[in-house]
Amino acid sequence: MEGLRLERRDAVGLGDIRQQLLEVYAEIYADRLSEEFHRVERFDERLGWNTEVPGFAAVVGYIDDIPVGYAYGCTLQETTRWWNGIRTPVPDGATAETGSRTFALSELMVVEKVRGSATAQQIHDELLRDRPEERVTLLVERDHPKVRALYESWGYEWFGEVLPFLDAPLYDALILRR
Repeated sequence: MEGLRLERRDAVGLGDIRQQLLEVYAEIYADRLSEEFHRVERFDERLGWNTEVPGFAAVVGYIDDIPVGYAYGCTLQETTRWWNGIRTPVPDGATAETGSRTFALSELMVVEKVRGSATAQQIHDELLRDRPEERVTLLVERDHPKVRALYESWGYEWFGEVLPFLDAPLYDALILRR
């Protein structure tokens, strides 16, 4: 997208823009904010958990100094609960984490006005550039097949069904091998 500026952030560098990120989230999920799982406060809580994990990284996309999207994630640690809600059989060792094997892309979102402009992929690619992990995982709501198809067009493959929290929607876990 013309005029898009990408900015990398670590956990410390997120503090001064956290409120802006919450506002972007609220804009994108405006029609679902009454659902407990999608409340801004719950999202902020999940964001906070991510910033405490080693390997946390974020990329924010700006147009005219206004955030239009962002992505963030962290390296799955040996004690991760990421795979606890997996509901489908997977090969032995497929969910074993070492603290360096898998980068979990926790969120990737862009506002309506930049959708379809490759902004999401630019943010995604910048976040993953130079990552040392051998694979990337993310979760896509089962009710969003177009989003899943977009990730699959970027090379992600279906891994299994996951219910990450009891009040969360059902997700498809996808894996990108690097």
